[in-house]
Amino acid sequence: MQAFKPRETLSEQVARHLENMIAFEQLKSGERIHESNMARQLDVSHGAVREALLVLEKRHLVRNVPRKGAFVTTLDADFVRSLYEAMTLFLSHTGRKLLHNYQPEDLQRLESLYERMKEYYRSGQVMAFLDTGTEYIQASLVYADNYFITAAINDLWPSAKRCGFVALRQGNQVLEDNLYHIEESLNRLRERDEEGLIRNFEAYANKQCEQVIAALSPQQ
Repeated sequence: MQAFKPRETLSEQVARHLENMIAFEQLKSGERIHESNMARQLDVSHGAVREALLVLEKRHLVRNVPRKGAFVTTLDADFVRSLYEAMTLFLSHTGRKLLHNYQPEDLQRLESLYERMKEYYRSGQVMAFLDTGTEYIQASLVYADNYFITAAINDLWPSAKRCGFVALRQGNQVLEDNLYHIEESLNRLRERDEEGLIRNFEAYANKQCEQVIAALSPQQ
């Protein structure tokens, strides 16, 4: 029997649309999101927009301020540093679990995604590159074996994606760094080198954190 797969709700579709608007800076850092205007623009109910904004608040993309409305979370140096620090902690935990427990087919899956990312980079398909990077993270989470850490990474990932787009203002070096990080991670996994894997995570997170802050500086 085929597994039951409920369709994405309207509010989830609206949340995904707004998430992309924030990532592509169609909705700016600190900008107020007017519920009625957005409902009219998307031709949906106020309730669908309101529910979507609650989802985005959970994902750290929106702040709902009582009696004032919803605002795009301000992207500044403090926010960016806090985000990358948290992502490093959570992904380091996941990386350790993966390193000690992965099966050959898991490594093959990660290697396949890495090869796809290289091809997308060569052909200039940036969105496909980033989407495959998200697949790579999801495949790595299989061995996290911790509900709260997996949920936290999933909630933080949209902000990481948002920061990734900001870092791209600095050019394609960001994509090259991503590929180098994944290649090094795969090497450390093959060698069961836990300390090397964690150092690689930390070095990559620190570098991209500073790239994002550098890209924000002219605006701030």
